[in-house]
Amino acid sequence: MPPKPVIGLTGGIGSGKSAAADAFEKLGATIVDTDAIAHELTAPGGAAVAEIARQFGKAFVDASGAMDRKRMRDLVFSDAEEKQRLEAILHPRIRAEAERRIAAAAGPYVIYVVPLLVESAGHGERVARVLVVDCPEALQVARVRQRSMLPEAQVRRIIDSQIKRERRLAAADDVIDNSGDLAALQKQVRALHEKYLALGRT
Repeated sequence: MPPKPVIGLTGGIGSGKSAAADAFEKLGATIVDTDAIAHELTAPGGAAVAEIARQFGKAFVDASGAMDRKRMRDLVFSDAEEKQRLEAILHPRIRAEAERRIAAAAGPYVIYVVPLLVESAGHGERVARVLVVDCPEALQVARVRQRSMLPEAQVRRIIDSQIKRERRLAAADDVIDNSGDLAALQKQVRALHEKYLALGRT
């Protein structure tokens, strides 16, 4: 049996990646979400917590036994070397678990949700197509502030730390314009679903 097509879904913070992935999942696609895997790895009892405590200190693990997300976020967004140190712990573990889930996929195709897909070396080798969820930056800021209650300056710092919107769009095979409402996003997802089903049949 040929492998299922793997569609790399990406987009900036607040662009609507999760909403798009949820819509694909409702249509029967298998979702493999690297953010969700990262949360599992750093949750209480997660496979990366002991190594994080060893390298960053016990202060970066909270009372529940999970990575202290706020403390770690404050550190890595202010220090590129610390960010790389955290990524060296998480990325190989995320990749291995993602590959395991892709291999076990039951759906007709896989939506592989990777926020930093375009920035990742060799991303084109792992996915059949790159799907970018896009919206104007002002809308990204508004959505993240509403969701996370973060100050605007911090949201803009996170956006600035990510690849520029133009470069992300230049790498896209497919684009979902998520500047409208949920119904508009779902309509675009349905059209792409048909396209990806056809891809799986060829």
